[in-house]
Amino acid sequence: MTTEPVRLHYTINGGDLLSAGEASADMKRALKQLGYPSDVIRNAAIAMYEGELNMVIHAGGGEADVEISRDAVRITLTDRGPGIPDVELAMREGYTTAPDSVRLLGFGAGMGLPNMKKYADELSIDTRPGEGTTVRATVFNREA
Repeated sequence: MTTEPVRLHYTINGGDLLSAGEASADMKRALKQLGYPSDVIRNAAIAMYEGELNMVIHAGGGEADVEISRDAVRITLTDRGPGIPDVELAMREGYTTAPDSVRLLGFGAGMGLPNMKKYADELSIDTRPGEGTTVRATVFNREA
């Protein structure tokens, strides 16, 4: 396992469902190569994927920054989308604002933020309607 933090940066393209998940898959490969426990890899990959998909569907894309240290994987997702008008409502399983065209493809089921909360040890959401959203998810490595 690494002693110096590893930093990864990804640009997430909005509206491109075909490339959704590429950043989380790359992060997952990096965590495997660095020897992280499978539960840390799984939880971080799910949290990252859900956030990545939210940026693709709702925010017109954004940036994902990952810091991998011995004790944790810290994911920061930043967009300049419309923001989340009601975070409490958005955290409810099944609540979605995804358009029908996205839901017909099997995405936008309203599990993005709830899954991020479920799989991250810490989750914070800073959103400003009309300006964008920053989501921070941390998954701790309890074996460190």
